[in-house]
Amino acid sequence: MTPLRWGVLSTANIAVRVVIPALQRSGNGRVVAIASRIAERARDAAQRLDIPRAHASYEALLADSEVDALYIPLPNSMHREWTTRAADAGKHVLCEKPLALTAADCMAMIAACRGRGVVLMEAFMYRFHPRTLRVAQLARDGALGDVRLVRASFSFRVLAPENIRLQPALGGGALYDVGCYGVNVSRLILGEPRRVVAMASAAPSGVENVLAATLCFGGDRFAVIDCSLALSRREEYEVVGTEGRLTVPVAFLPGIADAEIHRIHGTERSVETIPGVNQYQLMVEHFADVVTGRAPLALPPEDAVANLRVIEAALRSAKSGHVEAIEP
Repeated sequence: MTPLRWGVLSTANIAVRVVIPALQRSGNGRVVAIASRIAERARDAAQRLDIPRAHASYEALLADSEVDALYIPLPNSMHREWTTRAADAGKHVLCEKPLALTAADCMAMIAACRGRGVVLMEAFMYRFHPRTLRVAQLARDGALGDVRLVRASFSFRVLAPENIRLQPALGGGALYDVGCYGVNVSRLILGEPRRVVAMASAAPSGVENVLAATLCFGGDRFAVIDCSLALSRREEYEVVGTEGRLTVPVAFLPGIADAEIHRIHGTERSVETIPGVNQYQLMVEHFADVVTGRAPLALPPEDAVANLRVIEAALRSAKSGHVEAIEP
């Protein structure tokens, strides 16, 4: 089996700390190049991470004929441009979440990639964890009765005002950064919401640093999500049905430790333990299998479009103070 040859477009922290090591551990891919707009950063990362080639520009990486696919961990505002340019260069693209800042941008990215015959996927790694798949199965198979409510929270504190998460021009804000997980898991369990109402407070830079929203799915089904870049660390969600409920602690970034699902049926409580895995490795291995024709795409980019429609409506609601419809 010929491994997929990866290039990494940036020396962002998530790339060097988490995703590149996952790529290097993968059974069907290898990292052959990395790029930075600062040559020294690219050379340093390549040396530390044992990557064969370092490029001093993003354009040079796109021109590298020995690269099949790109992982893009750039700031949110740069995803559309560099995904489109990667597609024009014939490179498959795994791009960090959120895939774009708007649903319209996301659809343009999908069209560009399909037009060039390359694969595009959003790097929502938690979707590949077997615990996530198990929760979705339990909800789907009626283990909780009729599922009517999802509650999801993700927050942590960003103290440095120069952090990209707090920069409006770079697509910052709590909802894009961590609230997108709550939106995504709610949609995974309940389908597509119809309306949303949200409230938010702003950081000095103007981006929302706390946001709470209620999503209405119809049929007496709701999701309540909250996210923040100013509150203590929390990442959890709860799925509530007519016959029982479950909670998922350390929900989105469990590391490689065993992961738990806490199930409650009346007074009965139980814990289901899912053996620890590297969800990033599972994600990149799936992507490589898709590119090489060994698997269908489990997370098509249209899912990112649907997520962004909810995010855009929630941001509109936080500004307008009204319930906002979500485009179907």
